Formats: sequence, structure tokens, C-alpha cells
Amino acid sequence: MHLYTYYRSSAAFRVRIGLNLKQLEWDAIPVNLRIGEQNDTSYIAANPQGLLPALAIKGEVLSQSLAILEYLDEVYPDPPFLPGSAIDKAHIRAIAQAVACDIHPLNNLRVLKYLKSEYGQSQEAVDDWYRHWITEGFKALEALVTRYGSDDFCFGETLSLADICLVPQMWNARRFNTDLSAFPKLRAIDVHLQAIQAFEQAKPENQPDFAE
Repeated sequence: MHLYTYYRSSAAFRVRIGLNLKQLEWDAIPVNLRIGEQNDTSYIAANPQGLLPALAIKGEVLSQSLAILEYLDEVYPDPPFLPGSAIDKAHIRAIAQAVACDIHPLNNLRVLKYLKSEYGQSQEAVDDWYRHWITEGFKALEALVTRYGSDDFCFGETLSLADICLVPQMWNARRFNTDLSAFPKLRAIDVHLQAIQAFEQAKPENQPDFAE
């Protein structure tokens, strides 16, 4: 398996966690988003969206982090990313998508660049935008994990897709100095998850393309 990744991409971070949890062998193909390598012809040929991550496996190239993670879960079912009943799975997906589909897209690098290049926003204004949408999203997420989660996990007493999505978003929130004091449940779960080896190994600072 070959993962097209960038150390600071939260979507790629999710897939790194998933691959590690499944204890699969994979290698990283770094694609530097900061200098636009995702727009290179060779990468667009592999992934027409020009987004990260992409997973090359069995002659196919899979894109979109949640689609990749659900593929891995179907083919390598242990440990399950969507444990429990159909209702449980729906709640887990809802928490995961609250991060991946609601919070993250508003703060994607291409959005932040557009705010500066097309609307003339300062870095300070862009950072405020970033923190605003994380804070708004985390308000709902805190309520969801308080309702459905435990002290250690976003849903129930078992690690799931929701946890895989939470940790990268928490990392990004801290990178932009977001005030997380109003989210004690999210912070506690994040601390627990970061102690798990698969999460530790997937951290941006532990990737071959890491740069300060």
C-alpha cells in the first residue's frame, strides 16, 4: 500500500491512524501541499481532485479519507471502525462526519489561501476564521460525545471512526491556538487516544516529511 500524504493534512492523518490500527504495511509518498505538488500532472492523473490523501492499493487509487477508512474496515475488519448495531454505526458516522464534512472543509488549506488571495484577508483574519469554525463545530461535537461517548472514546466504550477523526482535528485546533477550555470531554478523549501507539505513530511530527 502506498499512501499519498502530507504530514500536516488532517485527512491524511486520519488514514495514517486507520492503517496503523489495522496493523497494515504501507509506505508514504509525500505530496507537499504548501508548494502545490498536489497540482502536478502525475498526481492529478492518480487523483483528479488533487486532494490528499489517496491510497494506491491492488491496482486502484482510492480517495477521500472516510471512503478509504470504510474500505479498510470492510477488507480488514479487525479492529472494527464501526462497531455495534446499525443505530450505533449511524451515530459514529455522524460524529465522524461532523469533523470531516462540517469543520474541516471550511478550514482546508485551499480555502484559507483563497481568503487571502481573492478577498485580501490578513493572516490574522484568516486565523480568526479558522478558530471560529473549529469552535462552532466543537460546541456541537462536545455535546455529541457527552451524550454518546465515555471518558475515553467518542462513542461508547470502544474505539471507532469517530475517534480517528477527532485527534487530527484537535491537533489542528492547537496549531492555530484555539481556546479549548470549553471542551473538557473532547480534551480528555484526545489525551487518551494520543497514548495509543497507532495514533502516536501517525502524528505529523512522526512523519518523514515533517517540517517545523
